Amino acid sequence: MPDRAPQQLLHLVIGGELIDLEHNIFKDLDQVDIVGVFPNYASAYAAWKAKAQSTVDNAQMRYFIVHLHRLLDPEQETKPSR
Repeated sequence: MPDRAPQQLLHLVIGGELIDLEHNIFKDLDQVDIVGVFPNYASAYAAWKAKAQSTVDNAQMRYFIVHLHRLLDPEQETKPSR
């Protein structure tokens, strides 16, 4: 039996201008910034932090980390098994 591939915990970083700060509704979906897909939370967090800090002057701009691995397989554990 072949070795099992390592578990991927994919994360997506996206952002854009919100309609208001009380709701996570983007003002213009055509302007949503798709930063990228990352293989783990640490690299997604680094990308999120860089984008969030670069847009600090725009109070309506927000960036988010989406846990794609949870959407792809809701039953999947978040920590790799040993």
